[in-house]
Amino acid sequence: MTQAIDQVSQQPIGLTDHQVLMITLVVKLAVIALIAIVLVRYHRFRAILLTERRAWPDRLVFALALGIPTGAGVVARLLLGYKAADLTLEATFLAGLIAGPYAGALVGTMCGLPPLFAGEYGALPFAVGCGFAGGGLRELCPKPDIWHFSPFVFLSLHRRVWRSLRTLQVDWQLVLVMAPILMEGIQLAIGRRFGANRLFYLHASGTWMTLLLFVATVLAIAIPIKIWNSARIEHQLAEQEKLLMAARIEALSSQINPHFLFNTLNSISSLIRTKPETARMLIGKLSNLLRQRLRSRDHFVTLGEELASIDQYLDIEVIRFGPQLRVEKAIAPDTLEIRVPSMILQPLIENSIKHGLTAKLGGGTITIRAFRHHGHLVIEVADDGFGMTGAQLQNALTAGIGLSNVNERLSVTYGANYQIRLTSSTDAGTCARIEIPLQAASAPDAA
Repeated sequence: MTQAIDQVSQQPIGLTDHQVLMITLVVKLAVIALIAIVLVRYHRFRAILLTERRAWPDRLVFALALGIPTGAGVVARLLLGYKAADLTLEATFLAGLIAGPYAGALVGTMCGLPPLFAGEYGALPFAVGCGFAGGGLRELCPKPDIWHFSPFVFLSLHRRVWRSLRTLQVDWQLVLVMAPILMEGIQLAIGRRFGANRLFYLHASGTWMTLLLFVATVLAIAIPIKIWNSARIEHQLAEQEKLLMAARIEALSSQINPHFLFNTLNSISSLIRTKPETARMLIGKLSNLLRQRLRSRDHFVTLGEELASIDQYLDIEVIRFGPQLRVEKAIAPDTLEIRVPSMILQPLIENSIKHGLTAKLGGGTITIRAFRHHGHLVIEVADDGFGMTGAQLQNALTAGIGLSNVNERLSVTYGANYQIRLTSSTDAGTCARIEIPLQAASAPDAA
């Protein structure tokens, strides 16, 4: 062990004590930043950071995740003389501050036991004490202040002190920053009094180097907090974006239902005098369709469910137009379980009937196709009606509610590249084509 301590005290030839200390502090900050970045990449660890009320298993996972690499760093310092790998003070205080006093004490135990066996008898109580100190501050101060931990409070120190005295309120940012500085001072005092073989410390000679040591200690705690808080903010922004998208989809779905109802009732009203029995039958069909819609408020359904709903709508339209309206389907069996936005086909079929077939003598045919193609579900609704001119085709997606609604829902749900693609030829008919990425369609979030 004496040989290991001798190795620690050695320095590279040509470097002064100040230069060695500065290099050590820079490497120390790099090590703690690396540990923080690696840990936040793990889903379980990141999930622990998202809530302030953590169960015992979560606290244990947090303590082990932070304690194992920092404990290994202490062992590296003992065996190899890597002073920059010893993050006992910073890791234990950080664990207590984020996960509570017992998590801090556990990390302190993991960091304090190896040097205890090497004869550094002050290491274990000091490490555990740092963990409890961080945990105690966590219990006392508001939780948002922890995530705002920053060494830059000293840039406005005089204003903060004056505000605290004037309002008689505790400035927790100042308290949080002063705590590790106080512990670093205690470590220096004990180490200098009893020697580095009883409690390890970084030797700093001169006022400026001692001040630099204190600044590095605060930075070594602030850096992981900033890294982890950035991950928390990214998650919160992602959740808010999901909520916003869900709200937009809800609004668009609410828009299409009244539009569909209005058009259908308008069609029924035209038959009340001329064909009252047909109108009565249509009302019954519409009631069944609306009852089914009210039972299910899902914004996403399987293609099979969507087609079943469309069948009821087509029953209404076939009764209106009689045998002159024909419907053909070419649905690949492997597409029926793919999830699609609900009410995505009805506006397309309604548009084909209203603008393509209504005025055509002798009726016409609507063809619904669905198949997989290059990682996408492709759905086509085609008619053999009058078709559209170039000007009509250009304005088709913005002129009415139905198609524009479907177009926006596709863009909101799957991205700007996913929109309705219309192709049409005069006197040859129109085809509306939509593509849905299979990966998004099978994701849990899509449901």
